[in-house]
Parts: sequence; C-alpha cells; structure tokens
Amino acid sequence: MKNSKCHITLVAAIFFTVFTSIVTAQNYPFELPKLPYSYNALEPVIDAATMEIHYSKHHANYVKNLNAALKGSKYEGYNLEKIMLHAGELGDAVRNNGGGHYNHSLFWNILSVNSPFNAKSEVGKAIIATFGSPDSLKQLLNKAGATRFGSGWAWLYVTPDKKLAVCSSPNQDNPIMDISPERGIPILCIDVWEHAYYLKYQNKRGDYLNAILNAINWEVVNKNYTDALVSPLLKTLHGQSRR
Repeated sequence: MKNSKCHITLVAAIFFTVFTSIVTAQNYPFELPKLPYSYNALEPVIDAATMEIHYSKHHANYVKNLNAALKGSKYEGYNLEKIMLHAGELGDAVRNNGGGHYNHSLFWNILSVNSPFNAKSEVGKAIIATFGSPDSLKQLLNKAGATRFGSGWAWLYVTPDKKLAVCSSPNQDNPIMDISPERGIPILCIDVWEHAYYLKYQNKRGDYLNAILNAINWEVVNKNYTDALVSPLLKTLHGQSRR
C-alpha cells in the first residue's frame, strides 16, 4: 500500500509539473484542468466536500466566466500569461476570472500529504538561505494569509532579480499581474478565500493555515522554483516593473 501511495504521488507530481510548464501558455477557450487525485486525497487537511465544491464549482466558474468575458473581445486571442501581464487593462471580469483560473491551477499543483520539505533541494537551499528555515517561511506565509483582510492569497514567489519573497494579494490578484505592487513568478500559493476552508474550519482561518502549510508538495514547488529561475517571464516582469 505504501508503494502504491508513493506511485500515485509521483504520477500526480509529474502531471502537474507538466501542467505548470504550460499553464501560462494556455489559449482561449480555457479549460478546467483535471485533478490527478481524488477529492478525499488531502484529508484530513482538506475534506472531500470542500475539495469537490472548490474545484468543480468555484474554479469551474472562473474558467466559464473568463471565456465568456473574452468571447468576441479584442483580447480573445490572449493566452493566460498575457492576461496576467495586462490584467489591469482588461477589465474586472477578465482580471478576476483570469486570476482565479491561474491561481487555482497553481494551488491544486502544490498540495500533497506525501511530499516533505527537502533541505537539499534547490528551493530548500534557497529557502534556508533567504528565511533561515522552512518553519520561518511557514510563519511568514501564515502571517501573510492571516492578515489578508477579506478574500485573497498568500504567495511564495521568485522576484525579477531571482530572489525568494513572500506577499499576499487581494481577491484573485497574483504577483504576475501588472497591477500587483510585488512582482514575480509564484511558486507556492495558499488560498484564503472562505470557500477554501469554511466547511471544515468555519471562521478559524488560522487553523486552516497551520494545517495546509503542512500539506505542501515540495517536490513540485522545487520544480516551480527551478523553472522560474530560467523563465523569460522574469525578464518581462523586470521590464514592466521599471516603467
């Protein structure tokens, strides 16, 4: 059984690694990505009912509404990366639903209950060099999520100068967006909208944050990090930030 679980985790990591590499290049019409694990796979951290509603209702609606907002517009040919880079120019419907699609696609990607922190990985070494320890990083992410008023996200991202940083954003914004005060490529995110945790944790966002920060797929986060370091998107973000 243990070997079977490890195989499932490996398959999930490979699937989402491939997906992450192409998500920002997705073209209209956009589609809801398939989950490589079952709705109950992340229990007890995330219960099956929350997972099903979050994925099949909330994320699906972001995809549906994004396609509807783009249909017939001059932005219909934009891929997801271009939407993020010009979110401030495209109107609230595209900005919010495009962000919702991108953010949730990354969120499903970085969750697992079988992928512990690896201090010898590239991202592990960078986290220790930048923050001192994985626990220090978790404290910063916890604070970013806990102090985000209302709905939003907490982020670990790679800055245009290839440093690691933590921030939070409102609603469905993210650090790629041109309207974000903190720019970079996200490699880990935590959803702090109430629909992400309310069925299990009710109003106790802190309990949810403490739990979910122990359910990170560090193998995928490491791949996200190494990909981000060589991504041409960093140069584009650097150019936008200097304007």
